[in-house]
Amino acid sequence: MKVANSLLENCFSVIELLAEEGRSMRLSEIADKLGLQRSGTHRILSTLCGLSWVEQDERTELYRLTLKLPAVGFRFLHASQITDVCRPTVDRLAREIHELVRLGVVASGRLTTIASAQGARGSLVCQLRVFPTLPAHVTASGKAWLATLPDDVALKVVLDSGFRNRRDFGPNAVGSVDALLSELKKTRRQGFGFAREEAEPGVSSIAAVVRVGDESVAALAVVAPSFRLGEERVTAIAEKVKRAAAEISTVWPLRAITAQALTLD
Repeated sequence: MKVANSLLENCFSVIELLAEEGRSMRLSEIADKLGLQRSGTHRILSTLCGLSWVEQDERTELYRLTLKLPAVGFRFLHASQITDVCRPTVDRLAREIHELVRLGVVASGRLTTIASAQGARGSLVCQLRVFPTLPAHVTASGKAWLATLPDDVALKVVLDSGFRNRRDFGPNAVGSVDALLSELKKTRRQGFGFAREEAEPGVSSIAAVVRVGDESVAALAVVAPSFRLGEERVTAIAEKVKRAAAEISTVWPLRAITAQALTLD
């Protein structure tokens, strides 16, 4: 049983690595990054190819994910009705403040965007880099979520991913443990997450967590060009974001109720 569990864990590790990298990779690179034996990695990849989760380029022999994984994810989101119950609030907030609104869900110790609405008007619209998983330490959503965790747990989340090269982000990106702890303390005190030009230059964000009981299940964020987020507007938007997040919190449990009702039908 232990061997089977290990193989299953390694299989999912390969899938998660290919998803995070978002590119084609050599067998040797996959094995080295995961600390696996190359022979075992080859067997895993061969099995995943046979199941159509992974495909290998015949010319380069590189491996990459197929579209089966995102297709399964989208089917789950549709069936669970997460986006359906949250969409009205996300859309309304975007219309009210005329900026981009983004909802990220907490899953497996990470934040992943599942819904967004663009409320900005005119030619200057905030266009973000696509983060498959939101970098927790440099986004308002990440800070808002991390601030709900004990410091040691929050540090583990960030350190497991690594601070990475600060040149990958904006000029104000948090790059040390002390700076992160200071930001988390500030976030808890003000009641919302704020990041000014941390994820990328010229872009700032404000976020609040969506809670179900004592658990933080998601984070709702407003993202806008930094020059449009002066101190007074940050305060005003933060209040709107917190109210919207609280509203989503009240409907979030309806997912389980709806699913149960569908099962009974």
